[in-house]
Amino acid sequence: MATQKSATLAGSGAIRPAIRNIDRHDLIEVLQKGRDDFLAYPSHLVLLAVIYPIVGVFLARLAFGYDILPLLFPIISGFALIGPLAAVGLYEMSKQRESGGKVGWKVAFEPFKSASIFSIFALAILQLIIYFVWLGAALIIYDLTFGEILYESIPEFFDLILTTNAGWSLIIIGCSVGFLFAAAVLTISAVSFPMLVDRDVGPLEAVNTSVRAIMANPMTMMAWGFIVAVLLALGTIPIFVGLAVIMPILGHATWHLYRKVVKF
Repeated sequence: MATQKSATLAGSGAIRPAIRNIDRHDLIEVLQKGRDDFLAYPSHLVLLAVIYPIVGVFLARLAFGYDILPLLFPIISGFALIGPLAAVGLYEMSKQRESGGKVGWKVAFEPFKSASIFSIFALAILQLIIYFVWLGAALIIYDLTFGEILYESIPEFFDLILTTNAGWSLIIIGCSVGFLFAAAVLTISAVSFPMLVDRDVGPLEAVNTSVRAIMANPMTMMAWGFIVAVLLALGTIPIFVGLAVIMPILGHATWHLYRKVVKF
């Protein structure tokens, strides 16, 4: 964990942040700190933490109501793609607590008044584009796998997915493609949103720093992505209620991961 890498921006003279090497022990530590932040100010997270499950329930209900059941799993799994954006306010709360500042629910909205708001907005658009491209890809995979096969009920749909060769092909191909989308999002956003909350930098420099962090710690960051995916999946049980706890803990932990990896 002692190794650091730094470089200057070509032609600008600005100093890029150093990238530290981290290991699994650091991941455990950042999760513990994320839990501590959540426990320290749980009442201030209600507005943030409740919104996320409500959105999830709404999207799930929309899938059932408009007969787009094949998109239910992609919508749920896509939470991992937009999670870093949804946690922007949590990063600010962890930042203020870390510095000894006063933490209240208003603090969560400070990033939207910062000098980096346009950079945050630009990166948010990129993540939302990736999310909707993932939904489109998932629908195409379903259509190519099942073609014109119809189902008349929800149990019949799940029976079709879980008991047929086409269904298992859909699961394998869908998860493989989903992994590629998740890896891309992890690469560009592992530390970029916390960095934008912390510093007045452009989106390209934030993404570049995130990519360098991944390249310096490929196995550890892959493990982090796996942890996030598993915890978010568990958070959807039952009916997304668990996200009210999982999401803020992961949000706070991501801030501390950024502080572990990036050194100015």
